[in-house]
Amino acid sequence: MDAFWYSLFYIVFWGVASHFIGQWLPRCWFHPGRGVFACRPWERNGRAYEKLAIRQWKTKVPDMSLILRDMLKKEVRADNTSAGLFRLATETCVSETVHVLLIFVSVPILFRWRSRWGAVFCLVYNVLGNVPYIFIQRYNRPRLLALAEKKKQKEENA
Repeated sequence: MDAFWYSLFYIVFWGVASHFIGQWLPRCWFHPGRGVFACRPWERNGRAYEKLAIRQWKTKVPDMSLILRDMLKKEVRADNTSAGLFRLATETCVSETVHVLLIFVSVPILFRWRSRWGAVFCLVYNVLGNVPYIFIQRYNRPRLLALAEKKKQKEENA
């Protein structure tokens, strides 16, 4: 099989499999405010991503939760509870993990398609297909956590 078609099939396979892997991962493994998911000081609670004009393009990238019914819808509404907002923040951790895994599973393409075009294919796939989603998750997570905390305080005072 031609290296291009092999690579394309490989990426599609892992793209589909990643949905099932993401749905299967136990949510108790993820805490949006701890470990690798915690906001780093340089991220300035997500504001660092605003230099990339993330507000303008984050809603324009494909969102699988709009297509697949078994995924949690990524929407913040006035009637969201603090628990619902925290669950959304947890889902950003799952999404970030899946996109990081997709970057790692793309590496074998470089060994199968040993040319400049194989490297370009991998780079374009990762830069356009994964990195923006990781940025979106890291941008949204601190905002969701702050909103969840604010909601929790309102719920406790009500």
